[in-house]
Amino acid sequence: MNQPAATPATPEASLSRSLRPRHVTMITIGGIIGAGLFVSSSAAIAAVGPAIVISYAITGGLVLLIMRMLGEMAVAMPNVRSFTEFARVGLGNWAGFSVGWLYWYFWVIVIPAEAIAGANILRDWFPNVPVWEFGVGLMAIMTGVNLMSARSYGEFEFWFSSIKVAAIIVFIAATALYAVGLTSPHGQTFGNLVNYGGFAPLGGKVVLAAVTTVFFSLTGAEIVTIAAAESTEPAKAVARMTSTIVWRILIFYVGSIFLILCVVPWNTIKPGFSPFTHALDSMNIPGAATIMSAIILTAVLSCLNSAFYVASRVAFVLAERGDAPRWLVKTNSRHVPARSVMLGCAAGLAGIGARELWPDTVFVFLVNASGALIVFVYMAISISQVVLRRKREAAGAPEPALKMWLFPWASYLAIAGMAAVLVAMGTTEAHQDELKASVISVAVALAAYFIFRHGRAAPSK
Repeated sequence: MNQPAATPATPEASLSRSLRPRHVTMITIGGIIGAGLFVSSSAAIAAVGPAIVISYAITGGLVLLIMRMLGEMAVAMPNVRSFTEFARVGLGNWAGFSVGWLYWYFWVIVIPAEAIAGANILRDWFPNVPVWEFGVGLMAIMTGVNLMSARSYGEFEFWFSSIKVAAIIVFIAATALYAVGLTSPHGQTFGNLVNYGGFAPLGGKVVLAAVTTVFFSLTGAEIVTIAAAESTEPAKAVARMTSTIVWRILIFYVGSIFLILCVVPWNTIKPGFSPFTHALDSMNIPGAATIMSAIILTAVLSCLNSAFYVASRVAFVLAERGDAPRWLVKTNSRHVPARSVMLGCAAGLAGIGARELWPDTVFVFLVNASGALIVFVYMAISISQVVLRRKREAAGAPEPALKMWLFPWASYLAIAGMAAVLVAMGTTEAHQDELKASVISVAVALAAYFIFRHGRAAPSK
């Protein structure tokens, strides 16, 4: 089994090993818990009703399968420093090039999107300051953090994620006490699950259709495989991630959403407004809106921080493989690919500018063009796992230390699940523009490979 070759590591082109296990653990959690849980879940609840917990459970299972496949490859090939490179090993240079750039683009669009989301929260507190100024300010802060060192990124992410985890644990405890009637003035409130049209008031079809929306809220756990490359124990970090992610999904997503639906009637939750705030208000928690705004801002900054980190490391690996300009490989004295970080900053500033100048055209297209990319990327990685496992078996090599469950059927199930998500997007009017724009992005990436890279050998050791 061939692993992707890379240029020799030199003092001017090497990453650090400064991330500790506690950093990698919280980076994994931070990759899962974002504004998608705290805010976007409102739209999913409003579209499905209490049965949305089933949608989250189904999606959690699908993401779990994907992460397990990724874990198998990461443990078997610890020298691969970006999970997008598994596509190169399994499917060829065209896949490594296109998947790498598509994944980079996905996170580069996250940079201005999260900066603007954070700016909107800050403007509610300081209404006289324009959104774009807050957005640029947040980007400048996170650029500085990521330029300092991988350790600084990990430290910030550790505390951001710790705040999010603590907030969810406290929220789950408070809502559980209320739901069972210990703090509720009217006794237990589980009747909210069925008293407003039943458990699935809008039918069973929407439960499956909602998987399309929920899927994007649960992505991000793959960040750990990128961060693990700069940790002291990369293989152990990835193995730990794949064995514990299911509990995080069940506790943080399914658990919190289930308790929200126990505390408040589902039909009182408005899309775009945090259901967590609504639940806290219903329980008469003082300052609920301010508390949740601060927590949501923390989640946004966490995602912005990670977006800078991931985009810079993916660009670094692409440059190392000859798929991006070689000047992106150079690192500073702290082993940070500073030029790749600044490239992400420049792209983020361009996104904020597009949002200010053409909010309903250019910016919307840029966001839509990244909408379904993560599904295409995950599908390529999953197909690569099947190909690599088959090659391993054909070569008579021993089974991998961390195995995909029920291979190959569980792998096929994951691939089929992602194909179903794409089909659902294509047949759902609300997601059709995202799918079309994302397909254009895929076509551009493939065309770029055949124009610029086809027939050229990648740098080798």
